[in-house]
Amino acid sequence: MSQPTEIPPGIAPAIILVEPQLAENIGMTARAMANFGLTELRLVNPKNGWPKKGVREAASGATHVLDAARVFASVREAIGDLHYVLATTARERGQMKRVTGPDEAMREVVGRAGEGGAQRVGILFGRERVGLTNDEVSLADAIVTFPVSPDFPSLNLAQGVLLTAYEWRRAAGRARLPFSGEMLSPPATREALLSLFDSLEAALDRAGHYPPDKREIMARNMRDILHRMAMTEQDVRTLRGALRALTEPRERARSDVGPTRA
Repeated sequence: MSQPTEIPPGIAPAIILVEPQLAENIGMTARAMANFGLTELRLVNPKNGWPKKGVREAASGATHVLDAARVFASVREAIGDLHYVLATTARERGQMKRVTGPDEAMREVVGRAGEGGAQRVGILFGRERVGLTNDEVSLADAIVTFPVSPDFPSLNLAQGVLLTAYEWRRAAGRARLPFSGEMLSPPATREALLSLFDSLEAALDRAGHYPPDKREIMARNMRDILHRMAMTEQDVRTLRGALRALTEPRERARSDVGPTRA
């Protein structure tokens, strides 16, 4: 299968996982990256070697990210060709570095990379249990942290990548919804609505729904309800079909009985 090419090379940041342990987390990271158009995955000294059993299953089809993944022996090697590096962390490190949320950080990433890939950017994610070391954070230009609840600030590795990738796509102007839910049928004409009103009111008259002294006001209320629905042509056809289904059997039954004889 050919690798997706929605995002030109060099625009999206590289995702760098430092000593990831679980195949599930690496696979789900690949899936999260693919969801939002990121394809460059770098692995620093993955525990128990690479590739890992079960990683492709956890990726749920995002195998192009795994197939292109590069493995490095150290963080220094993994970031050597990059111009700008961000380190993700959930706790304060006591380092004099700028701290941003993922939305602000990804806007800067987009500004640095540009369409021509003027600067290559990487984002460091630490180990599942302990995150990045202070020395590894010190290699980055800035820190990214997430505005999570202080009652439970721990994020799963793939979740952190997912949030970052989503914010990058938004900042890059690529967060377009895959479908709109717009009306496929045009608005109903006044003629169609009036015809529906007539049919409905006639059916209600036959059913004895309207008390004689309240018919006009109840009919107006019914019309107001239907007007507020802003119906389409398809809506009118659907309601007319439902109305026929309710009334025609009763009318046929009456005609089958025929007139009574004295």
